[in-house]
Order: sequence, then C-alpha cells, then structure tokens
Amino acid sequence: MNTIIRKSMLSVAGLAFAGGVFAGPIAAHAAPVDGKPAAVAVQTVKAQGAQSHIDLNDEQIANVKAIIAATKKADLPERAAVISIATSLQESKLENLGHLGDKNDHDSLGLFQQRPSSGWGTPEQITDPAYSTTAFLKGLKQVDGWQDMALTDAAQTVQVSAYPDAYAQWEQQATDLVAQHWNK
Repeated sequence: MNTIIRKSMLSVAGLAFAGGVFAGPIAAHAAPVDGKPAAVAVQTVKAQGAQSHIDLNDEQIANVKAIIAATKKADLPERAAVISIATSLQESKLENLGHLGDKNDHDSLGLFQQRPSSGWGTPEQITDPAYSTTAFLKGLKQVDGWQDMALTDAAQTVQVSAYPDAYAQWEQQATDLVAQHWNK
C-alpha cells in the first residue's frame, strides 16, 4: 500500500491528559472452572453503521495477539480488546507504523498513532505493541462507563481524533478477531 493511500486511511489522533498519569479500577475476569480457564464469550453487539473489513497479514495478526495479551495482562474484559483492536484498525490498520516523513500526522507513531509530544511515551515505547496497548487501556479505564458506551464513543474519548465516528466501522471485524484469538 503506498504512503498516500495509507495516510489517507489514518486519522488525526492525540490524547489530552495531564502528565500521562492514569489510574482506575481494574475489571475482574471470570474465575477458572475445574482448574481450566472459563470459556469466555465476546459480547454480541450491533455494530454502528456500515462496517469495513480488511484482510490481515501475519504481522497484523501478531499485533492483534499482542493487543489481546496486553488486555488480559491488564485484567480487562474482551470488550476492552474489541475497542483496542477497532481503534488500531482505524489508526494504523494494525500496522506498527514508524514515522511517515512529511506524510506523518504530527509525530504520531505505532498501532494507535500515539504522539510522544502528547505524553503517550517515547517513540521507542509507542512503537512497542504491548506498551502502546497498555497506554491505550490506561486511558480507556479513565473513561467513566466505557464498558457500556458505543465503541466509537469510548475510543474517541481516549484518542481525541479529528474523525470521532470513524472507529465504529471496525467494530464487527474487531469483535470477530477477539472471538477468534481470545482463548488461544
């Protein structure tokens, strides 16, 4: 995919938060049954609006798995992974983007197009999928009621995008990806 097309698919992202400090309660997962992990069903949701879908390569699938692993490590439910993956689909098409030169949106980097100048972390941190996902999830946990919000509203509250409704188009694919990879 050439840079102009890729750039046109990326949205303007950033986060307004004080000093990059996050805190908040952590949601609990279902307890194991008979010593085995409980089967977890991804919440069925009616996705908002027209849905987009892209075919993923091995690198993008690895990034899906990294987002899911970080979500589990943060002890958050599948819905957090769905929101994270949909956000990354919108921001980078699940590609861990480095600096795009003149076509770059400010200093946005990584899966979530996070900006060092906005306090997300260093360029090295932001381009680490585990770190960038954890940073996104910390922001998500600060959103009161994120679990019950429309995906696009939860993502927009964290990302502060110039295209606030764009996240909704990825909800079905993100839900499918979480259903496919959560218990692997």
